[in-house]
Formats: sequence, structure tokens, C-alpha cells
Amino acid sequence: MMNDGVNQSLMISGESGAGKTETAKFAVQYLAALGGGNVGIECQILQTSCLLEAFGNSKTSMNDNSSRFGKLIEIHFTAAGKICGSKIRTFLLEKSRVVQLANGERSYHIFYQLCAGAPQALRERLNLKMANEYNYLAQSDCLVINGVDDAQRFLKFMETLDIFQISKGEQDQAFAMLAAVLWLGNISFHAIDYENHVEASNDEALINAARLIGCEPHELKEALSARRIQTEEGNIVEKFTMQQAIDARDALAKFIYASLFDWLVEQINNLLEVGKQHTGWSISILDIYGFESFKKNSFEQFCINYANERLQQHFNRHIFKLEQEEYELDGIDGVKVDFADNQECLDLFEKKPIGLLSLLDEDLHSPDANDATLANKLKQNLNGMACFKGDKGRVFGVRHFAGEVLYDTNDFLKKNQDSLNPELIELLSSCNGQLPQLFAIKMLNQTLEPATSLDSPNQSVSAKFKGKLFKLMQRLEKTKPHFICCIKPNRKQLPGMYEEDLVSQQLRCSGVLEAVRMSRSGYPTRMTHQEFADRYGFLLLETNESQDPLSISVAVLKQFNMLPGMYQIGYTKLYLRIGLIGVLEDRRKQVLQTGKYTDEANKGSTLLTAIIGLQSVIRGCLVRKHFSNSHKLIPSRSKQKLDIPNEQSSAMAELQRRVVDAEASLGQKQQENATLQEQLQQYEAKMKKMDEQLQQSEAKMKKTEEQLQQSEAKMKKTEEMLRKQTAPLQASLAAAKKSEGSAMEEVGGRENGVSSLVKEFEQQKQSFEDDINKTTQPASNMNSYEELRKLKRRFRAWKKDYKVRLKETKAIVRKHRHQDSDKTRKKWWPNRGKVLQNCGKSPS
Repeated sequence: MMNDGVNQSLMISGESGAGKTETAKFAVQYLAALGGGNVGIECQILQTSCLLEAFGNSKTSMNDNSSRFGKLIEIHFTAAGKICGSKIRTFLLEKSRVVQLANGERSYHIFYQLCAGAPQALRERLNLKMANEYNYLAQSDCLVINGVDDAQRFLKFMETLDIFQISKGEQDQAFAMLAAVLWLGNISFHAIDYENHVEASNDEALINAARLIGCEPHELKEALSARRIQTEEGNIVEKFTMQQAIDARDALAKFIYASLFDWLVEQINNLLEVGKQHTGWSISILDIYGFESFKKNSFEQFCINYANERLQQHFNRHIFKLEQEEYELDGIDGVKVDFADNQECLDLFEKKPIGLLSLLDEDLHSPDANDATLANKLKQNLNGMACFKGDKGRVFGVRHFAGEVLYDTNDFLKKNQDSLNPELIELLSSCNGQLPQLFAIKMLNQTLEPATSLDSPNQSVSAKFKGKLFKLMQRLEKTKPHFICCIKPNRKQLPGMYEEDLVSQQLRCSGVLEAVRMSRSGYPTRMTHQEFADRYGFLLLETNESQDPLSISVAVLKQFNMLPGMYQIGYTKLYLRIGLIGVLEDRRKQVLQTGKYTDEANKGSTLLTAIIGLQSVIRGCLVRKHFSNSHKLIPSRSKQKLDIPNEQSSAMAELQRRVVDAEASLGQKQQENATLQEQLQQYEAKMKKMDEQLQQSEAKMKKTEEQLQQSEAKMKKTEEMLRKQTAPLQASLAAAKKSEGSAMEEVGGRENGVSSLVKEFEQQKQSFEDDINKTTQPASNMNSYEELRKLKRRFRAWKKDYKVRLKETKAIVRKHRHQDSDKTRKKWWPNRGKVLQNCGKSPS
């Protein structure tokens, strides 16, 4: 990212339980350590996993900590490469898990953590019971995970909320929403008439749920037991059947939990918001649900596996398709690897109007549609597609890149619609709690969105998911991708166990084996000729400054006796086999280290010389000081004098003079050097300015050339049009000439009118052609196009007038010819009877 100035992305793929979530944590930890700048924000980014896993992960039959949502973690950096913020984007939370569980699976971790670890004061406020007393949690006969302490996890969760500066009041409201969801699952219904209509029972569950949400029990009871339908006569109250009431209750529970999840992600993003130091550079980590195939697969697995198909296509595109395209465009031959392209399976999902997603949405608008008719419709329309497999009853199969999966259409339509009654939204908007009101307002605002908007409630779940998935792909396409494929070693979730068939299947289906073949047969390392020459050109024993980058690159490879099969030279880049770049890097490092030691030795020698010189000067000063002091101590009466030899005094004076001269010379050289540096900078600035002016001039010339080409094209088009428009007139004149010729013998007096028109046409035709040729000359100026336009207008005006006169003349000619034919017919008409009798026919 720092070297190329390009945003990066890290896509983590693999089956459910292969370790994607843990790998994503390692990646975040690594980037936090590498881009350490703000200790606080790094700690917060690392702690996001605690909150998101509690609310978005659960135990499934394949994984004890399965992510039931997708997330893209964007980590943003400053210009210095330090972390300055982060943003988390989430996709398709599995809301149905709140109310419906398969045997042996759990709901989201936070419910069990709350029930096991809530302090006594919080338990009393929520009237909280143990997990096995709530229907939503107890239905699967799985309440604990081996080796996991839910109470301890809840304490950790509480500490993390404090790290993210979520206030105690907001925490209490969030826990109240969680408890309300659990109590909603315990609300029961009883029949009130012989038509199977029901209403909610006034029991502990209803009272607690209403209190936690912030409404009266009777208000919640009414909203769960009936709905209003608007008619022309007014509102009609329609009471619910048992299934309708259960669906309304479950829809409310799912809505509250999903809204709470979105609210939590929003709080996290608010704290991790990118600061002013943001440069636009980021590294994104994608951790999305893995491919799933259970004994019974429903709408959730349908969406999850569709997402994995789209991500696999992204992998294929960058690892195989774009790679091979680059080889072909740069003239590299002999690199071709066959791979399993899953485009056909994607077409099965996305094709319009006959595709899985289109047919699924189509049935939402059909009042007679149900899960069984949906299965039949899919089989009727898609049986001819290679990736589709029809099965018995409501089951159909899809041949995914990772294997065949059978889907049961039971509840497909209901989960795809995921509607919430207006009465329940109205109830939440009137509640006392801040969060229920916030959730309702957000839903009401979405109803105002256009029907095509991804946030509109009119959009189906599958349509919203497809739209968000396409936006994710567009975002990833703007980055340089890196791929991590997690491999699940065994089906039993045990350490130290390796199932070879399972591992081999994952390697084949994910495209890893093909990627290895591509890497081995291809050239994974590639550099432009300029980059290669700049990095390794100094290794040449003999250099020629006039050599171009390509020649330097070839010379380096030949100097190190690189075999021709180890590299290929493209039009723009140099392509190297695995291991070749390592050899060059080792040699480069050796040369640089040798130069470093030589420089250090030279610096040491220079330093030693300077030290010796300094010692000499200091000793000289000490000697002079000593002689001076000795001279002062001699008594004047003794008249004794220190006799300093003249040679020593003269040598000392000469040394001082040389020092002064050297200092003056050094100062002068430094000043000259500074002047030269300044002149060089001015020269470089002038050269840069001239270069920019030259580029601007070239751009202007190019633009002028394009305008000239456009003008020539327009003039040519206009000329063709004018000539085409003269063709009908010429044809009309020819017809007039013919008519004139046939009538000349009998209508001599009319020949002057037609002849004048013919003469006029020939003159005007010649005149217009001359003007066109003059205007379209290559030497003509930029106003030629305007002249052509004027010529075109003059031609149209003459053409209009000429056609009127031509029409009048033709009418006169036709009139006289008609009169002449009438005269001829009158001559033979009386003899018609005789002629017919001679032919054997009746005159009638």
C-alpha cells in the first residue's frame, strides 16, 4: 500500500469452521502492530471482535463459533503509514436464528452470556431467568459449549463496552432489548372463537416484554393479535390465526434484535471514525460466512452459498482470467492453465428473467404462491440448466463450486419477504424507550425511500442481499486483492486430526491446486523494465549510460547466467519464475553490504586523521600556554629570559597561518557549494516548468488535432448528406425529362417550362458542388464547418422552392396528357362492342 499507493484487500475464504474468523483476527493484530501510531484506536480495533462475535456468532453443527453475518473491516492509514481509523460494514445477519434453531445448535452467544453472567442488580431489573427457561433458547436442547464459560465471556463483554465509551444508560437499554426478545418468545396465544382466531395471553411473558420495550401490556397484546386493513369504507380489524400471531411475534423479535445489532455496529464505527489525517489509503479484510451444506438447507444457506459463488468468481477472475489476459497482452506465450469456472452457477442465480433470484422474487407478488408451488416453478423453468437439479417435493439442488447442495423451499417465501406489520412499527414508535423509538424511526424513514433503493422495505431480502453483494464487489475491484484460503482439517472439530479426502476436496473446489499450477507454470514475479533496471542495474560489471532499461535488464540476466526458461521478456515487463528474484536480491544485498563496509572504513580513516590533527592543535596550544606561564614566573631582577629557538617560533607561525588559510578556503568552498546547489535547484525548477509547459503544449496540440479530425468528419458527413439529398431531385428531373420527351410531339407549347427547370437544376447542381469542394479543401480554416452549414441552409431553401415549381410543372404536363388520352379513348370506345364480339366475349 505504501510503496504503490494502492488500496489493498485481504479476502479470507473457506468452509464453515475452517478458521476464517480467527485468521481475520490475526490479520487485524498484525496490521495494528505494523501500523502502530495511536495506541488507543489500535486497542479498540482489536476489541471489536469481542462485541461482534457476541452479537453475530453462534454454535452450529459444524462450528462452535460460526459467524452468522459477513463483515468487511476497513483499516485506514495516514501518509506515514500509521493507523488513523477504521470502519466496519456488515452483510445479511441471520435473523431467523433468533426465533428458530436446529437441534444441537445455539442462538447468538450474547443471550447465553447475559443469562449466565448478568450481575444481580441487572437480573432484577430485567426479571431475568436462566437460559433453559426461554423458549427461543431451549428449543434446540443445546445451552452450553464445551470449554466455554459464558459468564466469564459476559464480564469481558461488559469491559469492552466501556472501552468503546458506551454509557451505562445505553448499556441498560441494550440489555433491556435483549431480555425483551427472550420474553417475546415465551408469549403464548389462546383461541377466542370457533374460527381459530387467537389473542395473546395475559401472562408473565407479555407483561415483562411490554415493560422492557416501554409500552402497556394491552397495547402489545393488540398489536400481536390483530391488524388493521384499509378499505374504501374505512379500517377493518382482522384477527390473527394461531400461525399469523406466532409469525407477528417472531417478526417483532427478529426486528428488535437486528436493529440492536445495527445500532451496536454504528456505535463502534462512531468511535473508530477516521480522523483528519486520513489519506484515502486503506487495507480491507473480508470475513464472510463460509460455504455451508447441512442435512437440511434453507433460505439462509441459499444466500450464503450464493455469496461464496460470487467471491469464488472474484478469485478466479484475478488469479486466472486477468493473469492470462496480462500474459497475452504483453506477448508472453506458453502460460495456460485450465480451471473450473463457476460462471454457469452464477448465471443460474442471477440470470433475468429466468434465474433463481428472479423467480423467487416473482412469487412474492403472486397471492397463490407457496413453498410447494415455488419448488415446482423452479423445476419447470430451470431443469435444463447444468447446475440445477430437480428433486422430490419441495427440494431442489444446486451444483456449487464446492459441491452439490440440496435446498428445502419450506419458509423460503416468508424469509425472503421478512415483513413487519405497520401496527408493530407504530407500537415501537410510541414506546417510552429511546432505542425502540430509534428503531421505528429508521424503519419509517426507509419506507420513504424509492422502491428500487436497497433500504426500501419493498425490496425482498434476496434483492437487498444481491445489491449489497454487488456493492461489495465493486469496492473490492478498486483494491489490489490478496487471498487466504482456510482449509478445514477434519469434520469433528478436533486438533491433530487430518482427513485427507476432506482436505483434498477443499483444495480442488477452491481452485488452490489450479492456482499452484498457474504459479509454477507462470511467472509470479513481474517488474517493468525501468523498475528492474533501477533496482539491479548497478550490479553490472560494465555499464553503458546510453543503454535503455530493456538492454540493462537483459544484460543483468545474462551476467548471472539465468537460463532462458526462467524468465520471459514482455513488451512492457520482465516476467520471472519462482526463486529467480531471490537470487538477484541476495546478490544485491551482498553488494550493498560491501559498499557499506567500505564507506564505514573510509569514514573511520577520515575520523582518525581528524582526531590526530585535533590532538596536534591541542598539544600546540598547551605548549604555548606553558611557555607563556614560564616566562611570567621568571623574576625581573634576575634578567633571565627563556630562549625559544627561532626555528620553532617560525614553524608555529607557519602552522597557524596554514590553519587560517585552510579554514578560509573551506568557508569559501562551502559558500561556492551552496551557490552551486541554489543554481542547480533553480535550473531544475526551470526545467520542470519547461517540461510542464511542453506537456501542456502537446496536450493543446493533441486537442486541436482531435477538433480538426471531428470537423473533417462532420464536413464529410454533411457533404454526403447534401449529395444524397440532390439524388431525389435528379431522379425527379429525369422523370420530368422523360415525360417532356413523350409529350413534345403533342405539347410543343410546354417545352420551354420544363427545359428551363432542367437548365436551372444543372446550373445549381454545378454551383453547389463547386462550393462544397471549395469549403472542404484541406487548407481551409476552422470556419469551414460554419460555411458548410450556411451552404446547407441555402441549399434547403432553393430545394424547397424548386420542388414547388417542379410539382406545378408536372401537374400541368399530366393534365394535358390526360386530356389527350381522353380524346383517343373516345375515338375507339363506340367500336368496343364489335371488337369483343369478334373475340367471342359478351359486351357486358
